[in-house]
Amino acid sequence: MKMQSTRKQITVGVMYIGLLLSSATAFGANWLTLQGTEPEGAEQLAKVWGFVQVQYQDDKSDPNPAGGYIPPKLIAPDWDSQSAFNVNRARIGVRGVAMPLDQKINYFLLLEMGNNGITEPGDSFVKATDASVTFNHFKGARIRAGLFKYPGAEEGLQAIHVFDYINFTWVTGQMMLERFPNRNYTSNIPPQSLPPGTPLNGYERGVGAFRDVGVQIFDWFNVGEDWEISYAAMIGNGNGLNFSDNDDNKDVYLYASTEKVFGGRGPRRQGLKVFAWAQSGKRTADLTNDGVYNTEEYDRDRYGFGAKFLRKGVRVTAEYMVGDGMIWQAPHNPSFGIGPGQGNPNAPGNGAHAEGKGWYVEGGYRFPGTKWELDLRYDQYNRLDGDRFQIDFDRTTFGVQYFFNPRVRAAFNYEMRNAEAANFPSGAGPNANVDGIDDRIGVQITAIWSQ
Repeated sequence: MKMQSTRKQITVGVMYIGLLLSSATAFGANWLTLQGTEPEGAEQLAKVWGFVQVQYQDDKSDPNPAGGYIPPKLIAPDWDSQSAFNVNRARIGVRGVAMPLDQKINYFLLLEMGNNGITEPGDSFVKATDASVTFNHFKGARIRAGLFKYPGAEEGLQAIHVFDYINFTWVTGQMMLERFPNRNYTSNIPPQSLPPGTPLNGYERGVGAFRDVGVQIFDWFNVGEDWEISYAAMIGNGNGLNFSDNDDNKDVYLYASTEKVFGGRGPRRQGLKVFAWAQSGKRTADLTNDGVYNTEEYDRDRYGFGAKFLRKGVRVTAEYMVGDGMIWQAPHNPSFGIGPGQGNPNAPGNGAHAEGKGWYVEGGYRFPGTKWELDLRYDQYNRLDGDRFQIDFDRTTFGVQYFFNPRVRAAFNYEMRNAEAANFPSGAGPNANVDGIDDRIGVQITAIWSQ
């Protein structure tokens, strides 16, 4: 009996690792299942795993007429160079079943030690990105509690180590990857020559990393022979990776998807999925430049929908997203405003009450019998949509991936980027700084490890 149990643990562990980590073609995956629960029948108490991503990026953008640079023309997260090597992610975690306490209880812990928007503010060496427990006792309503990814946009919800591109789309990177207001009003940082005399990150805290602390009810259901329906509803602090809540407001997250499954399992599953999501909350911020600490509450709402197709090596994804309130203006603009919008939440150019919208369409093709994949993506984002200071960002990304083995791959991206403040002439207003945003080259190695 003991040998049978050991064999069962090994078999389940190998199956799980293969499903979760081995595929770089991560589309078609049910991320609620893969990230929130252990495989049915799993008995492993602790499974240690992790991954490292090392990259090099080179930006070809030109400075403004005065020789100054803004963050979109520099390499994150330090914003002090146009060419840099970086260990952008280094994560290690443990997950498993709460044996022998209760086999229906799963847990997930993950730490980040890379140099990115999570750890860079304050030069944090390590920060927890996930710490959750899932209870699978109630049919149709699994319960997950703690710190974890909230149900939302596909680029944020999916596992980053199987993401097919080096950088997020404009709309995901700016509108969805949240930066939280500083406690007190903080002035914007002007463009800097290289090397910058003033750090171009005006935010005291790191990005939200598409995560929150709260409670989620979720599950998935098989309908007929080849259809799956999933849902999730969550309430959280609305304070990102911070375990505490900075006010009494709570964010609400909703998600639903339906997928026609063609075959396969886990990240390799082939299918056609349609999904929609929404989140709503408030942010407390002091955005007025009056020398007084006087916070106000601002609405922050996001919603979107999309579709994904994966079959026989062909992948196509499209998603549309809309944001209302607390539209982020860039790491050097902590007041959430640009131009006259700095220090006045009600002025044109301030994101406190503004809107944004964006979309992307992407595809890939894995050549049969080879280790090569070609990827292509187009994305667009209208920041401060309808505002006098609206800026339209667009980008076309050409990508190539080579898979050394199921857990190690190299990715090359060439990005053709552009930005324009459509309501201003070239070289005037915001165009004085966004003119000159140009192409970017990136190379990234991803290595995944598990016990």
